[in-house]
Amino acid sequence: MTTKRCWPKHKLSEVADLCLGKMLDKNKNKGELHPYLGNIHVRWGMFDLGNLPQMRFEKHEHERYGLKRGDLVVCEGGEPGRCALWNDQVPNMKIQKALHRVRSHPCLDSQYLLYWFLWAGQRSYFDQFFTGATIKHLPGEKLAMVEIDLPDLPTQHKIAGILSAYDDLIENNLRRIKILEQMAQSLYRDWFVHFRFPGHESARFTDSELGKIPLGWKTTDLAAVCVKDKGIQTGPFGSQLHESDYSVEGVPVVMPKDLIGFRIRTDTVARIPEETADKLIRHRMKLGDIVYGRRGDIGRRAFIMPHQVGWFCGTGCLRIRPDPDAVNGWYLFNFLGQDNVASLIAGRAQGVTMPNLNTGILSSVPVTLPPKLIQEQFAKLSFPFAQHRESLQSSIKNLRNTRDLLLPKLLSK
Repeated sequence: MTTKRCWPKHKLSEVADLCLGKMLDKNKNKGELHPYLGNIHVRWGMFDLGNLPQMRFEKHEHERYGLKRGDLVVCEGGEPGRCALWNDQVPNMKIQKALHRVRSHPCLDSQYLLYWFLWAGQRSYFDQFFTGATIKHLPGEKLAMVEIDLPDLPTQHKIAGILSAYDDLIENNLRRIKILEQMAQSLYRDWFVHFRFPGHESARFTDSELGKIPLGWKTTDLAAVCVKDKGIQTGPFGSQLHESDYSVEGVPVVMPKDLIGFRIRTDTVARIPEETADKLIRHRMKLGDIVYGRRGDIGRRAFIMPHQVGWFCGTGCLRIRPDPDAVNGWYLFNFLGQDNVASLIAGRAQGVTMPNLNTGILSSVPVTLPPKLIQEQFAKLSFPFAQHRESLQSSIKNLRNTRDLLLPKLLSK
């Protein structure tokens, strides 16, 4: 590649077709149910495809709002310009109005376009096209005016090939993570849902609040298996932690938005200085704590791993601190994620437009307790899956950082 580039610029509307997603209204929409993406499912360079919603789309809407391999999905609001490339991860996927679909013409390599967008996002290039004083938007007519650098196709392919090698490694690690998660979930279901735990052959059963359980197992409430002093507590109120308290470096502050895929994502995590965190030390988390999102998408949670000790439970979250004498924390974390338990918790959440949890609601959640030995055996077998997952996530972060460092070297003039 030459050191001096004189690539022509083209407006996006000249080299791609643009379409804004569908305005969704469950009371008006007709047709068959299809999964759809909102802006919460799009991150910089990747999708979060957990808990996909569905809405009705009519046949004549499939082409307009449907996604095809190679489509670039771009956020219109939230964090305008955030984008990822669609590769048919889920069949019949549609988009709603919070997203733009950008479909490249033959003169534009779709992977090159993705990397150009990631590079433009690094430079805050899209800011000049935003509308809105407090909530930023990137409307279609503004997106159409975005000017991209367009080398010839062989050069586009070469740039995309270099950068996609990193994404291929990232994708491979993501597949391995998914397998690890499936293995852990399968082990839990086998032992504690289908009751094929060690020694199950001689088990007899009795009724409980959560259905039939083996004799000798117990049921109690969540508060009873947490430490006595503030075993379940909310993050600090806004009056305790102000916007001016946040800093570029320091202690990570875990918010509901950071709870992705039952772990803590740190790419957009806020931070506060060490001394600020120490002033509110009761909100700093310990190994084995469970941090829970208490607003919006009820059920988001993460288990505090060794490298996350001392992180801060932020506003909008709840911290659960299991009593190790009463329950194995890793068993409890998995128990809270089972469908019937998650549905029970979500059903108790208060609020019509924005569901909320509080300490009282969580305290009364029923918990099934197998013998401690069985809990410990489960943790010994399955917790290494979580540790390996964290190692793979660290590798993904390093690969993504290396790729992003290459972006300006390959795309800037």
